[in-house]
Amino acid sequence: MRYIQNKVFYITLFIFSLFLSCVQKEHKNPLINYEVQNEMFFVETMQKHLDAVSNKDLNALKSTLSPEGNMQLILPQTEITNTVDAFMKYHEDWFAVQAPWTFETKILNTKIGESFGIAITEIVYKEPERDGKPYFNRMYVSYALQKIEGKWYIIKDHASSIEKSTDKKEY
Repeated sequence: MRYIQNKVFYITLFIFSLFLSCVQKEHKNPLINYEVQNEMFFVETMQKHLDAVSNKDLNALKSTLSPEGNMQLILPQTEITNTVDAFMKYHEDWFAVQAPWTFETKILNTKIGESFGIAITEIVYKEPERDGKPYFNRMYVSYALQKIEGKWYIIKDHASSIEKSTDKKEY
């Protein structure tokens, strides 16, 4: 009987030790979970922003912008705007245009820090017809995001056209 009690004691001790070692490993490297979550929330905010534009969803779009009111928009052949209000006005006017268009997006890469991060995206804007022909504008768009009170927000949007269907082709 004593032999069985000793075995049960040692098995219980072994299981308890194994449990403690697992718990201790979790505490030794707490940044792994934080970094993964940080990246997940960053990309989630970025994708929500891109989807909001694709879906012409002004409410979702605004929810991705800084609650502090700062939002810089840099577009080709357009003056820079620096506020959430100006950014939203630009998008309200654009979304109100009745011509059909699509906005295909892809996040190419990110660099995410503790409270600031950047995302580089490829976006292809298309219209089925512009001046009697299909139109597209392939762009790289860089975004800067800032974490405010634990949540990621877009604070800068800088678009660069790479190729347009209206570009003059050299033969």
